[in-house]
Amino acid sequence: MGAGGRCNQTLTLTLALALALALALTLTLTLTLAPPPCTPAASPCHPPSRSPICRTMIGFGAMADDFRRFSGTSTYLTSEALESAVNCAVVLERPLLIRGEPGTGKTLLAEAVSESLGMPLLRWNIRSTTRAQDGLYVYDTVQRLYDSRFGDKDVNDISQYIKLGPMGESFDAKQRVVLLIDEIDKADVEFPNDLLNELDRMQFHVDETQQDIIAAHRPVVIITSNAEKELPDAFLRRCVFHFIDFPTPELMSEIVQVHHPRVQESLVEQALKTFYEIRSMRRLRKRPSTSELVDWIAVLQRAGIDSVKLEENLPFLGALLKKEQDLVAFADQLSGGRQWRS
Repeated sequence: MGAGGRCNQTLTLTLALALALALALTLTLTLTLAPPPCTPAASPCHPPSRSPICRTMIGFGAMADDFRRFSGTSTYLTSEALESAVNCAVVLERPLLIRGEPGTGKTLLAEAVSESLGMPLLRWNIRSTTRAQDGLYVYDTVQRLYDSRFGDKDVNDISQYIKLGPMGESFDAKQRVVLLIDEIDKADVEFPNDLLNELDRMQFHVDETQQDIIAAHRPVVIITSNAEKELPDAFLRRCVFHFIDFPTPELMSEIVQVHHPRVQESLVEQALKTFYEIRSMRRLRKRPSTSELVDWIAVLQRAGIDSVKLEENLPFLGALLKKEQDLVAFADQLSGGRQWRS
């Protein structure tokens, strides 16, 4: 073989050796840097870049650990659905709209969330005359006029006459708080729409001082409604919704035990049976609620009554029925009035 042939053979062997070394190095780096499996017990999953499940576990592990934060309190019993709704609203930072019969614990839920999450509670009780502006701030012009005539304050400092409302205080708070907007359906029909901008942006402008109040921490907003009025779709779209069902007899028994831990079990059973029989009566305008049952059992205990049943002379009936028409309907049904005959 000539010198040129030996040179070509040497070059070919050199290139082959270099290619083999490169492949070996690539394989070594691949095995070394390969990500570990998502969980030992789980089925194999794709690399993190392609697997949504793995991405969720890697990117949002801390959030997953904190997600189920609310689970009720020692004095407020909850369902799994209610806990999920609260935690969903907390994570999404959206208002939680709670509906249900009066007396089912809608308002007490805000207190329980405040206690469970360790956040201060701010209340905004809505009336028929309440305006959305009232929840943000009020400019006390009367006090300023009084001080200009009789006081010694500098009335040119308008900021001292700006009084923040409950929503304004929740935006201005140094820590995250729970804001209860109670019975929103009592207000004017346009009231919910007037809150949309502030609830979305979590800020508002004070015209008198040209100051912008911006929430450093979005409050946990809990809104209650008795369904007296329909709420706008645009408002509902921005909320997490939950309807509190009336408690079953089993859950109601647990609720009674929380409020009256020393009550006789036989009295609870009889009282619950009577209570649900009354609730099932026709033509009652206002059926007794959970709070009224708790009050009724309390007065039965104090009076030393250890046995009750559905009868015309039911003791302390006024603790359960609060309308004259319902008292008449109750007596008429027990006596077999003609309107109850079928």
